[in-house]
Amino acid sequence: MSKDIVKTIYIEGMHCEGCVNRVKNVLNNFKEVKKCQVDLGKAEIVLKKDIDLSIIKEKIESLGFKTK
Repeated sequence: MSKDIVKTIYIEGMHCEGCVNRVKNVLNNFKEVKKCQVDLGKAEIVLKKDIDLSIIKEKIESLGFKTK
């Protein structure tokens, strides 16, 4: 049985619940994402299997945010 992989991405530029929802929608489109918790400033992601975070960060940045 494999363990869940938990990753945190810090996000700059989110100012409202609409921003949070936009990031959640992007994250939920990844088949590797089991669940996610997005708050102003960060996203905590539980992955079914490991994925290169640069792919996820690129999608978040395409929304106009900066990631760390």
